[in-house]
Amino acid sequence: MTPPTVLIADDDRSIRTVLTQALGRAGYQVRSTGHAATLWRWVEDGEGDLVITDVVMPDENGLDLIPRIRRVRPDLRVVVMSAQSTLITAVKAAQRGAFEYLPKPFDLDELLSVVGRALATPPIVPEHTPEPQDADERLPLIGRSPAMQEIYRTIARLTTADLTVMINGESGTGKELVARALHDYGKRRAGPFVAVNMAAIPRELIESELFGHERGAFTGALNRSPGRFEQGNGGTLFLDEIGDMPPEAQTRLLRVLQEGEFTSVGGRQPIKANVRIVAATHRDLRAAIRQGLFREDLFYRLNVVPIRLPPLRERVEDIPPLARHFLDRARADGLAAKSLDAAALDRLKRHPWPGNVRELENLMRRLAALHPAEVIGAEAIEAELAEAAPTPEPIAGGGGPEPLARAVERHIRAFLAAHDGGNGPSDIYDRVIAEVERPLIRLTLAATRGNQIKAAAMLGLNRNTLRKKIRDLEIPVVRGLM
Repeated sequence: MTPPTVLIADDDRSIRTVLTQALGRAGYQVRSTGHAATLWRWVEDGEGDLVITDVVMPDENGLDLIPRIRRVRPDLRVVVMSAQSTLITAVKAAQRGAFEYLPKPFDLDELLSVVGRALATPPIVPEHTPEPQDADERLPLIGRSPAMQEIYRTIARLTTADLTVMINGESGTGKELVARALHDYGKRRAGPFVAVNMAAIPRELIESELFGHERGAFTGALNRSPGRFEQGNGGTLFLDEIGDMPPEAQTRLLRVLQEGEFTSVGGRQPIKANVRIVAATHRDLRAAIRQGLFREDLFYRLNVVPIRLPPLRERVEDIPPLARHFLDRARADGLAAKSLDAAALDRLKRHPWPGNVRELENLMRRLAALHPAEVIGAEAIEAELAEAAPTPEPIAGGGGPEPLARAVERHIRAFLAAHDGGNGPSDIYDRVIAEVERPLIRLTLAATRGNQIKAAAMLGLNRNTLRKKIRDLEIPVVRGLM
């Protein structure tokens, strides 16, 4: 039996060589080129069983080839790779029919896995989803860290589906931006995007807010009022801080998700629910389920596709582009043009960012408005951060970094003080261990360039145990960088 043939198009000769060798060792035949025109000629001639193409080539954009390939050979899988690792690139690749998108640099084992899946999966002609007209102009999410790359790929896959999504992340990480990206680049972009913050609505008004009410349904209901489900008809309903939804509203929401319809408060006629639901929370909903505060069946209805947004301290490489983006936006809003020197960027990277991206944005706007110099140095950053931060407890021994045990002790003390009276959660031990484990494993993997065997040895763990922890803690892994 003749082995499958993989067609490679990349103007970087070294990458073509590495891919050719790896695929050859895996038993595939390979033809490679540095030009899109040559790749197109091979495709037209009926050659190849799979295409791997870069985006940027000297004679044509690789993304522009995908629709043409799909028209003449709809059964031919296309894998896109690119160093332009932005959300827009991932979305375009998915919406034009690519089987998979791999940001450079990538893991050769992952590439071989993708090739195997692509050749084994029966071809399906996807429903056409037109691209936003101004896709190149908008970058709703900034960052090229491995964690953000995985989020871009997830969002890109979801633009051609209509699944319910649960976004989990600390306050200020950009959960609503992800929800808006899912809407703006998805199948429902022509419909409305309706956002509801469950924590901001009085408990007694939540059902009316979501499902609407009829005239006379309660005191003060002088007219019929449509709820957010009706307002979002044909679009996306973003339920922010879903963990703050009271039990009675949880029951009604579950019924809507199960039956696809609802009745307004005081109403009798069922109304068809035609919205895509994207929920978000900063809470640990599994812990809330154990405490009886959140329905387990509702959680699984909402958690069809989970997305974890990492805190800014877990993607420090994204801080410089984010800071520049916020300074540019401040200038567009009429504030003075500012830039950051290298020492300032380094100081930003060392800050823990308890307020995450929102805190960084506020700092950049404050500096743009108040700092007199055009180039901002580390001293200005230090002064602003010191003024905004709470006074820390003194560290025994004077200068130097805070000992880990002292930092953990300080955070636990603050947490327990916030739940004075014994009304706190029942899983403090698991929470603290997870908070320590996640950065420990993530940084060890980064130090070993994603090599799990080396990381397991450094951590003193069995490799299977490490894999389970990576999965349970939702830690992104990028291995074997080229």
